[in-house]
Amino acid sequence: MTFDFDQGIDRRHSDSLKWHKYRDSDVLPLWVADTDFRSPPCVIEAIQKRVAHGVFGYGAPPAGLINVIVSRLAERYQWHIQPDWIVLLPGVVSGLNLAVRAFTEQGQGTVAPSPIYPPFRSAARLANRTQVNLPMQLVENRWVPSLDAAYLTGNERLLMLCNPHNPGGTVYTRAELEAQLAFAQQHGLLVCSDEIHCDLLLTPGTRHIPFASLNEDAAQRSLTLLSPSKTFNIAGLGASVAIIPNPALRKRFSQVREGIVPSVDILALVAAEAAWRDGDPWLDAQLAYLRANRDALCATIESLPGVKMMCPEATYLGWIDASGLDVANPTHYFETHGLGFSPGRDFGNDQFVRFNFGCTRSTLDTALARLRQAVEARR
Repeated sequence: MTFDFDQGIDRRHSDSLKWHKYRDSDVLPLWVADTDFRSPPCVIEAIQKRVAHGVFGYGAPPAGLINVIVSRLAERYQWHIQPDWIVLLPGVVSGLNLAVRAFTEQGQGTVAPSPIYPPFRSAARLANRTQVNLPMQLVENRWVPSLDAAYLTGNERLLMLCNPHNPGGTVYTRAELEAQLAFAQQHGLLVCSDEIHCDLLLTPGTRHIPFASLNEDAAQRSLTLLSPSKTFNIAGLGASVAIIPNPALRKRFSQVREGIVPSVDILALVAAEAAWRDGDPWLDAQLAYLRANRDALCATIESLPGVKMMCPEATYLGWIDASGLDVANPTHYFETHGLGFSPGRDFGNDQFVRFNFGCTRSTLDTALARLRQAVEARR
């Protein structure tokens, strides 16, 4: 089966949050993390079949989905989990916020690398908790967190990880994960690991290792968040899972969730099962397409003065250092040249922008031409 990722689908006048933002201007939306690709045929067919049933009452967690999750994690990542470790959620962001509320108390706080996906930062603030930021640093052209105890106050209870890292695109090695586990052990931290981008590996030879799969101690102090949403472009449907091996932590998480976070939509459950069960041929084709997009972006950035980017090992997101352009607000500057990036300040560094290259080659070519013009205008 072949899949057409070059097909241009008009999202500008649809319900797309991504395209709605710039619907009345000549700005390419390259910000929020969804792609412009049609979702896998297996997902569309499964939803159509469920809709044809015609009854949409309250739904029970489908046994088929639970079985698919268990088998997929064992086959792809050699992580052997039990079905009762799984808590279904309507989104990873709700999982991040629940983790902060469940595993810290007033007067306590979280630890998170910086820069990082904005909901990691807001989860602590919304729960009225403090957050210590561990600066991301470049080590052999890869973004990794500085695990320096000097940043801690002693009141932290939860380490927030993102693997693969968003926005840097790093896929942590076993040694890097073991260092983060040792840091958590030394400081008595539980670990919330967002692994939503784990299937989107672009660099040959990289391997995703779930934090909780390191050893029994890692499993017992961790909560892992997963979703098919980024991988298969079904973010608007909202199906995610929290995997919590420790029964006491799982009970606490579920108690905090009760009455606040709703059950997962029945169509989202159908889509998730179909994607994880039958979507890998589509995923393999998408990865090849994204890899070519990434390489084109990396080559363009490398050829331009004033901007830098470490080529991401995973995700479809480029983290671009625009400090060399000497502009007060890089996001606004690029918008004036028709490029709508995610503002770096939302992640923790206002001299960066995040470039979503999960788009058609035609859109990417236009974006790269505009990027070149924007940079050359500063020379």
